[in-house]
Amino acid sequence: MAKSLSSMRMSYELDQLGDREIESDPISQFSIWFSEVLETQVIEANALMLSTVDQHAHPSSRVVLMKQFDARGFVVYTNYDSRKGREIAANPNVAALFYWPTLQRQVRICGVAHKLSAEESDSYFHSRPYGSQLGAIVSPQSQPVPDRAWLESQFAEAEETYRGMDELPRPEHWGGYRIEPDSIEFWQGRPNRLHDRIRYDRQSDGTWTHQRLAP
Repeated sequence: MAKSLSSMRMSYELDQLGDREIESDPISQFSIWFSEVLETQVIEANALMLSTVDQHAHPSSRVVLMKQFDARGFVVYTNYDSRKGREIAANPNVAALFYWPTLQRQVRICGVAHKLSAEESDSYFHSRPYGSQLGAIVSPQSQPVPDRAWLESQFAEAEETYRGMDELPRPEHWGGYRIEPDSIEFWQGRPNRLHDRIRYDRQSDGTWTHQRLAP
């Protein structure tokens, strides 16, 4: 018999986020947590759920990979003509979520997505595997296509077109965004559902404040 959904639960007892353990800067706090999760067996610790909204204020979410982070924000790459790219162009306010079950942690980010410079996007594009570069060139991401065979034929055609080239040209429709955070919340699972939640909010002068939230 299938396990009842209402009975599926676990106790969160791995760690805590005490008031005296909190970094004053959320990026420093994120760096600590990210280093710790990399030591576990979680698959793709840099995977985040990115949420955007369309012109009707309908949200959509998908998993993407963070490729860099620093005091300026969190960097992801995609096709600018994809659904998320079009929605960001119309409304750059986004939300992102990291979920790390191996440490019973989440990090929630709200902020504004800005395109990276062409130079930054070029640098990362040319660091990608050759096949991934070809895929970015040929894929009309989020658009309807006839079938799988059509995609494979486009890829094969591109392989022939660029055969022998040492460096592929980055397509104009592909590049990066930096999510500049306005708020970052750290969630640590705790027993009895009394989870630790610490939210940082950016002030008008660029500094950060933080406060504890009830679970």
